[in-house]
Amino acid sequence: MTVATALLQGTDLLRNAAVPAPRLTAEVLLGHAIHRRREFLYAHPEQELSELEWLHYGRYLHERMNGRPTQYITKRQEFYGREFRVTPDVLIPRPETEHVVEASLAVAGNASRILDVGCGSGILAITLCLETEATTFASDLSLSALAVARENARLLRAGVHFLAGDLTSGVASASMDLIVSNPPYVPAGDATGLQREVREYEPHLALFAGPTGLEIYERLVNDALRVLRRGGWLVMELGFGSVSRVREMFDSRWEEPRITPDLAGIPRVIASRLHR
Repeated sequence: MTVATALLQGTDLLRNAAVPAPRLTAEVLLGHAIHRRREFLYAHPEQELSELEWLHYGRYLHERMNGRPTQYITKRQEFYGREFRVTPDVLIPRPETEHVVEASLAVAGNASRILDVGCGSGILAITLCLETEATTFASDLSLSALAVARENARLLRAGVHFLAGDLTSGVASASMDLIVSNPPYVPAGDATGLQREVREYEPHLALFAGPTGLEIYERLVNDALRVLRRGGWLVMELGFGSVSRVREMFDSRWEEPRITPDLAGIPRVIASRLHR
């Protein structure tokens, strides 16, 4: 079995199983099976697969056809130009969340102390730590997620301090210049409408916020009043259709929130500064 033949067969299997982007997925899974980058597949289509490589590739294809996300098979996902380790204990990083990084750097690039609430794999905390000179903290209620985040920080040599707890519990009052978060924002009743890959494989603790999907936003805005220093910023990713209701949570103690759309024009990030 050559690389070229394996790619053709894998693509056909994935396409027949209605897996999105079947060719790209086959390339990623084959590269993972033979421990090579995708470029190698095009440079060496005649390369023969060993029996073990073929067995691994077949297993990866089977898992993907049964709904397991590619990132949980390869255990990696790129975010903001860096490769992060991911497991089913954490959400898979999405490109849209890079807007949180960009918005944070735009409004609070000189922050000296940053807190990432609900850090998951650590993508926001680690990225901001490496992109700034700030002392960076990250919290999560899930000990399993914190273990993934700590490993990512070690691999990427980011000096992030990790805290186990619910949102900002354990964080000192008036201690942060910037709080960032990609909080759970899916209403509990919307579970059946999610893609199978999300509903069955990604951690529900990081997905679902409660009946309305606004519960964690409300708590974060209130917590930020205690944890932020005067003039500090709160930056959060927005769920679809939530912008107007989240904006209303910022009262007169906050400056007018700034909204950042994603590439599709959908409101993706909300940022507001606590009055000095």
